Amino acid sequence: MEQTAPPAPRTGYTIVDTDIHPHALGRDILPRLSAQHRRRFEMFGSRVPGPPEIYPRVRNSGFRLDSWPEGGFPGSDLQMTRAQLLDEFGVDHGILIPLQGHSWGVEQPHYAAALCGALNDWIVEEWLDPEPRLRSSIAIAHESPDLAAQEIARRAQDPRFAQVLLSTGGESGFGVRRYWPIYAAAAEAGLPIAAHTGGLEQHRGAGWPSFYLEEHVWNGNTMASLVTSMLCEGVFTEFPTLQVICVEGGIAWAGPLMWALDEAWPRLREDVPHLTKPPSEYIREHVWFTTQPVEEPDDPKHLEVALRHIGMPDRIMFASDYPHWDFDSPQQAPKLFPAALRRDIMGANACRLYGLPERGAAA
Repeated sequence: MEQTAPPAPRTGYTIVDTDIHPHALGRDILPRLSAQHRRRFEMFGSRVPGPPEIYPRVRNSGFRLDSWPEGGFPGSDLQMTRAQLLDEFGVDHGILIPLQGHSWGVEQPHYAAALCGALNDWIVEEWLDPEPRLRSSIAIAHESPDLAAQEIARRAQDPRFAQVLLSTGGESGFGVRRYWPIYAAAAEAGLPIAAHTGGLEQHRGAGWPSFYLEEHVWNGNTMASLVTSMLCEGVFTEFPTLQVICVEGGIAWAGPLMWALDEAWPRLREDVPHLTKPPSEYIREHVWFTTQPVEEPDDPKHLEVALRHIGMPDRIMFASDYPHWDFDSPQQAPKLFPAALRRDIMGANACRLYGLPERGAAA
């Protein structure tokens, strides 16, 4: 695929979009599977989140009306992503998050590993090779942590893979030890974990919602559960360099969660002896946030207060969530944040985490 030169910048600061969704079609995946797995894919396909398909149903499948390429699916066409996002808004760097990894990662172990491996191959060949502005997440068989660790080690040799993809819905809480091989491999490779909203077991224990409104606004609660599980199970003490990014789960919940944890910890510390300092300190050392869908109160000053309570302005990164319906424009999003934080949130924080060059920085 022919490379194109990036357009001239439209802002005075670097823009990094940390949540862009590519989508592979069956015709993309089949040639990248072995004969055995190809037959299985053709006969049975793969699991989807909810009985019997994505549930509750979302209008237009949850995507922008103008993001459907002819004969394709939103996110399946690099040229459209360039035109509608990278070029339109002068995005300097973009991080790809292939959501198919959520459902493909829970298949039968070796089938799951094959699907995720084929997805990663497709991203390399069809997205990363022709578009130097992009980096990607490593899709893994997250319910088969030993195979997931192997894929992480293999892809970590390619610096264009910037993080490891994890869903927020697993068969168990993602802090439990069965998942630790994933975190060990990520920490060894120096890669953060990107916990993205979604997964087959996302509503485990609470039942499936009847309405999309329930589904959409519950994401922050699911993300808070994941962070709490990792914290209390000892992930952050076992892997002191590991960084976890909360993608597409809001931000404002983090302040009250840290208040509650810090208030209860002195009375319950014998239950979690591995936590030798207030829980909020671990969260501030290990957790990052992306902005979409950031909470938007009627009075923007209320969001500013919430961010001040969290106290992590250096760990918040812009995300557009392209090509979903609630896409946040890189042109409009900065207005949501205090002026003093815009440069960092829109790009500088992400450049620091991912080791990306800032615009105008010396080589």
